[in-house]
Amino acid sequence: MAFTFFFRDTHVLDLITRHVVPGLAGFSRIRVWDAGCAMGPEPYTLAILFAENLGKFAFRNLTIYATDIDEGGDFEQTIAAGDYPLEALQRIPPEYLERYFVASDRPQYRRVCDGLRQRLRFTRHDLLSLSPIGDGFHLIVCKNVLLHFSPAQRVEVLRMFHRALAPGGFVATEQTQKMPAELGDLFEPVTVDGQLHRRRQP
Repeated sequence: MAFTFFFRDTHVLDLITRHVVPGLAGFSRIRVWDAGCAMGPEPYTLAILFAENLGKFAFRNLTIYATDIDEGGDFEQTIAAGDYPLEALQRIPPEYLERYFVASDRPQYRRVCDGLRQRLRFTRHDLLSLSPIGDGFHLIVCKNVLLHFSPAQRVEVLRMFHRALAPGGFVATEQTQKMPAELGDLFEPVTVDGQLHRRRQP
């Protein structure tokens, strides 16, 4: 299972906010796949950014599919509950913490609000199966696990993402994970200063 935390890799998150979110407001279904979501901080971070920048009516059309191999067997329950200790929330801007988290039944914990939790779907998935969980995704985020794969495996996983994307869809990877040169016919960079790429049109 990948490791992550709330508002990790803020540069990539900013690129998503500036280059991806504005173009999705007119869609009746907005599909996002967070591949390698670990215990949930990343998909909930994405949900916050969409809620802040998409508009409340368009936000209702958003579904974030959060997947992980989950060898420990407990990620789905943790994400569904949306219950996190306060020390795990320290990187969240205070205004977002106030707006999107509520009191928990457990002391020293806060719970993600219902409005965000309703936008997420959770399932177990092994990226190395090379079988996507669906298609027509407007954005695929994979920032936690590619570095654990061999170069050949990364290429095949990114090819799978290409098949799963809607025309013109985006894939965002960790800043250290450059797009392999052999995939230049499938993806084009959106910016020179970050790992956000768009699916090339056939």
